[in-house]
Amino acid sequence: MVHPFAERVWHWLHAVFPERQIYIRSDGRVQFFTFSSSLQATLAGLVLIFLGWVAFASVNVIFKDNIIAAKDRRYQTMQAQYENRIGDLQLSYDELNGALVATGDRFKAAADELEAKQNSLAKLVGEKKQIDATLASLRHAAAPAPKRSNGTTGSDSIETDITLPQVPASDGAELSVMPQPAAPQPRTARPSHAGLGDMFVAIYDRVASWFAPRQYRISAKVARHPAIREIEAQTARLEKLSKHEDALVILADAAIIERSKSVERVMRLAGVNPQTMEKRVARAGGDVGGPLLPLSEMPMDGIRDAAFKHDFFDASAALLQLKGLLLAMVHIPLAGPITGAGVELTSDFGPRVDPFTGRAAFHAGLDFGGPWGAKVHATAAGVVVHAGPDGAYGNMVEIDHGMGLRTRYGHLSAVLVRNGAHIGKGDAVGLLGSTGRSTGPHVHYEVWLDNRVRDPAKFLEAGRHVLE
Repeated sequence: MVHPFAERVWHWLHAVFPERQIYIRSDGRVQFFTFSSSLQATLAGLVLIFLGWVAFASVNVIFKDNIIAAKDRRYQTMQAQYENRIGDLQLSYDELNGALVATGDRFKAAADELEAKQNSLAKLVGEKKQIDATLASLRHAAAPAPKRSNGTTGSDSIETDITLPQVPASDGAELSVMPQPAAPQPRTARPSHAGLGDMFVAIYDRVASWFAPRQYRISAKVARHPAIREIEAQTARLEKLSKHEDALVILADAAIIERSKSVERVMRLAGVNPQTMEKRVARAGGDVGGPLLPLSEMPMDGIRDAAFKHDFFDASAALLQLKGLLLAMVHIPLAGPITGAGVELTSDFGPRVDPFTGRAAFHAGLDFGGPWGAKVHATAAGVVVHAGPDGAYGNMVEIDHGMGLRTRYGHLSAVLVRNGAHIGKGDAVGLLGSTGRSTGPHVHYEVWLDNRVRDPAKFLEAGRHVLE
């Protein structure tokens, strides 16, 4: 194929540039020069090259400024495009960096809030465990149902509270009246139901949210970035876990409220008003006061979830109420004064036939018969206010348990404590005997509340329901 092409080129050159001769005559002589086809083609090519170079140089000389200006414009356009590209890249970088920072801040805020919620729950659970331990300490062996010596129970006794300012005894002794406690002060800081104030606070929060800074917005392209998507996924996971913390607070609140109701039931079963005892516990803690503010105004470090704060504050208020009930509970005598083999209820609280006179009379306590010298125990902690002989009571110990509650233990053969002694629940205060107005070895047990003698059987029955 190469050979025919060369032949065609060769024929084309000979056709365009045929061989030519130039004759020169000088001094009678004739000379000639022969120009072959290849020489003519070479000279034509050189001429064309020379003319092209001349044309190019002429154009450059004539249009030099225009060419330079065009080059400058082209360079400026390229530079502007480059700078725009750099600017777009910088904007993309700034947007991605801002999105990462905003997403990271959201993740950190969710993590911090979750940690704060867990710390708050841990504190709440810790306090509840302490309360459960206090309740466990109140647990005692269930006292046997008061049985009469003839086998009947004491449940048919008359359940009345009788004021006995001065009940004459057969030997001239009198039952002294305890000092009347001061009226409890009202507690205005108890959480109240939602009212107009809470409604205005809710409206203010809603309006303020309209003017709050908007959340950082990112483009769809940046939102698809793997790092952003991963952080968003982890943030959503933390927020989901945070919602579980809300449910735990609600469950804890319900458990605390149920425990408080159980304690209140025990108090009412004993004939004690829970609200009255709560007020006395508050008085014992000192005078308090201050403006009444809604719970929504109380800050919690690191927690912005309004629902969680509301539920947590409700649970805290319920826990505080339960603490007050337990502080009152430790003052209530719920145990029996004597237990063991051979112990039986020999006389109920209320009307009975007096064993000495044979006439109807009022019996201000319970009589527990048992072996001579058996130990008689304090039914609740307190301070001994009387220890020694006291007329018809014989050897008697009286303990002030606080909150308007006192107990008396009569007819003891020996007293084991002295006035002013601090007694713990279950400590021995004396030995069973038959001193004073007594027909045989037994302990006469009385419970007084607010200067009124109460049926001890109610307190014993309530003691069996502790922690049920």
